[in-house]
Amino acid sequence: MAQQIHIIEDDVAFGKMLTTFLERKGFQVSVSLTGQSARKTLAENNFDILITDLQLPDDSGLELLEYSQQVSPKTKVILMTGYAEVDTAVKAIKKGALDYISKPFRPEELLMIIEEDSQKIDSSETYISKTSEKKISPKTISEKPNFVVGISGSSKKFNEYLKLVGPTDMCVLIQGESGTGKEVAAKAIHNFSNRKGESFVAVDCGAIPKEIAASEFFGHVKGSFTGAINDKKGHFEAADGGTLFLDEVGNLSYENQIQLLRALQERRIKPVGSNTEIEVDVRILSATNEDLLKAVSDGKFREDLYHRLNEFSIHIPSLHERKEDLFLFTEYFLNEANSSLGKEVLGLSKEVGEAFKNYPWPGNLRELKNVIKRSVLLTNSALIPLEVIPREVLFSTKQKKEFLDFSKESNEKQLIINALKEADFNKTKAAKLLNITRKTLYNKLELYKIEL
Repeated sequence: MAQQIHIIEDDVAFGKMLTTFLERKGFQVSVSLTGQSARKTLAENNFDILITDLQLPDDSGLELLEYSQQVSPKTKVILMTGYAEVDTAVKAIKKGALDYISKPFRPEELLMIIEEDSQKIDSSETYISKTSEKKISPKTISEKPNFVVGISGSSKKFNEYLKLVGPTDMCVLIQGESGTGKEVAAKAIHNFSNRKGESFVAVDCGAIPKEIAASEFFGHVKGSFTGAINDKKGHFEAADGGTLFLDEVGNLSYENQIQLLRALQERRIKPVGSNTEIEVDVRILSATNEDLLKAVSDGKFREDLYHRLNEFSIHIPSLHERKEDLFLFTEYFLNEANSSLGKEVLGLSKEVGEAFKNYPWPGNLRELKNVIKRSVLLTNSALIPLEVIPREVLFSTKQKKEFLDFSKESNEKQLIINALKEADFNKTKAAKLLNITRKTLYNKLELYKIEL
C-alpha cells in the first residue's frame, strides 16, 4: 500500500509542485493550507508522513509536530523552513521530528529523506508474536559499527572511554548535544562488549506516549487492552542477552520511570495483562541531551533511577569542540553520500572548506551529514562548489567576520553573486548579508562586471 503523506504549506504553488512530484513517485498526498485545517485533518486521518512548513500564518511547525505526536504518534514529521533557523530545526529533532529541510530545496532532496527512512524501516527487524517460531528483534547489530575515531584530544579521550567500559556490564549514561551521535556511541559500546553477538535494541523514549510505555517496554498479552489483538514482546524481552539503548531517557514520565527502575532492580518484567514474570538479562545504555541532575533537583527525574543508569558516564564532545576531526567526518559522510546517491564527488572546493571550518555546526554531526548529502546531490563536478552550500552555513554570523574576507579575490565574486541570489537581487539586503555598505557593493559590481 502506498505511503500516505500530508503536506501543510500556505504557498499554494509550492505545495502543488511537491504534491505532483510525490504522487508521481507513488505516494498518496493531501494538502492543508493552514494549521487549523491541518489539525482537523490529522485528528480524522492516519498518515505515514507529515511535511509541514515551520512558519504558517496561523500556526507553527513545532506546535503541529507536538499535536501530531498526540493524535497520531506513529506519523513521521519533516519540517520545511525558509528561514535558515538551524537552532529551531534542532529543537524539532529533539522533539521527535524525523528530519528538517531548508528552503529552497529540490523535491529530490525531500524524497531522499523519505526513502532513507523507509530503508531503515525495511532493514530493521520487527517484532512478531509468540505463536511464531522465528524470533526477530529490531535493530539487531552483530557487526562492529562504522564510526570515525577522530584525532582531536577530546575524541581520543572519548574513544578510550568507549573501549574501557565496553567489555563491562556497567550501565552507561551517554550525554551530549543533539546530533552528536549518541546511538553510534552506544552501538560502539555494545560491539566492544561480550554481548556483541546478541541483540542491540534502540528505543526513543521521547517518541513513546506514556499510556503505552509499559506495553512497549514489557510487552502485553492478547486481549489485555483494546487493540491488543496478539501477544507482543516488549523491548526488554527483545534485548534479552544483549543491550537495550534508551535514547532521550529524560523524557520518560515519572510513572514510567518507576516501572523502569523496578525492571532494572529485579531483572524481571511482567507483560501487561499477564500474571507471569519473565527473567531478562539486559545491559542498559541510556542517553540524554538534558541535564538530568537538574531534572533530579527539580523533582522531574527519580534520583534512584539516575544513579542506577549512571554507573559510568560518557560525554560526547560537540563538533565545535573537535574541529580537528571536521574533515575526517566530512570524508566519511562524503563517501556515504556518494554510495547512497550513486555519485563520485571527490571532495570540497577550497572555498567550501573555508566555510566549513568557520561555521559553528550547531546541529553537530547530523547537520554536517545532511549538508554534505544535499551538496553531493546538487554537485555536478569533482569538487563541491560554493553555490550548492546552504545559506546558513555560508552566511553565519561568525563567517561574516572571518570568511567574507574581501581580500580573497578568488572568493569575492562568487560570494557577491550568492548574496544577490539569496536576497532576490535586492542590493540593500545583499550588502547586509555581505557585511558591507551598499556603496561598496556597487563598486564591487562594477569591478567584477556583474550584470543584474
